[in-house]
Amino acid sequence: MERTNETTVTKFILKGFSDILELRLLSAAFILFIYLFALLGNLSIIAAVTRDSRLHTPMYFFLKNLSFLDMCYTSVIIPKALINSLVGSGVISFWECVAQLFLFVMLCASECFLLTSMAYDRCLTIHRPLLYGVIMSRKLCTELVIVAWLNGALYAIFHTINTFSLQFCGPNVIDHFFCDISPIMRLSCSDYHTNEEIGFVVGGCMILGAFFLTIISYVLIISTIVQIHSADGRWKAFSTCSSHLATIILFYFSGSLAYLSPASHYSPTQGRLVSVFYSIITPSLNPVVYCLRNMDMQAALKKIFVPSK
Repeated sequence: MERTNETTVTKFILKGFSDILELRLLSAAFILFIYLFALLGNLSIIAAVTRDSRLHTPMYFFLKNLSFLDMCYTSVIIPKALINSLVGSGVISFWECVAQLFLFVMLCASECFLLTSMAYDRCLTIHRPLLYGVIMSRKLCTELVIVAWLNGALYAIFHTINTFSLQFCGPNVIDHFFCDISPIMRLSCSDYHTNEEIGFVVGGCMILGAFFLTIISYVLIISTIVQIHSADGRWKAFSTCSSHLATIILFYFSGSLAYLSPASHYSPTQGRLVSVFYSIITPSLNPVVYCLRNMDMQAALKKIFVPSK
């Protein structure tokens, strides 16, 4: 461990996917495959929505931004983790670690708020269809995306300061494959419990607030759907939000496993597995979820990958 004269840590060492070389290389190969699949899937969605004029609607505008966020937050951590696994060196400077944590938290939080905006969009589609075109204008869609990014940035600024305001003068080996809050806090040579509790309170207020708004949207959606008399009508209405609902379940389920346990109870093995799920698996599943039953998206993708003669 390198220290300055003030015995402050200047570098961290990421342990990677596993302590065992063979398992680390195998994990790296698997994660590289999933990462490339996620990149291809999300890039395809962005290209399809951009090129096909039929997809220039609020729902697909949000979906394009969701795909962009998924690409960004996986790219913040995965390339560095893969290089470390292949090279065998997990060294990351203190300020690189700060930047990685800030970007990752910002992008994840922005996705949380963007999913809330998407729930509001689906709610208006089903609950207020006659007013949908008037309310959900291009201007409002852009403003909702900007607000999601700004809230994500503010949330990340708080957590970054809250984490790295701690004193680091002891061990510098992070038992993870990227700089995450819990494994970093555990390295602090000062008492991190107060910072941890403050982080839970602020994080709970913001994230649970967004989740509560999402729940309200879906309560209105379900209450409207049950009032539809025909089975076909109910199914058609539900199918317009089923993909988004599946994405929300994946996002909040994996996120709650990762961040609703205190740093003192952090398990390195569980932390790695959960992180792989919400930082790699979930972004790779989003394109599949949104394209599996969406005929318009399938047609747009077919134009890209199967050009007409």
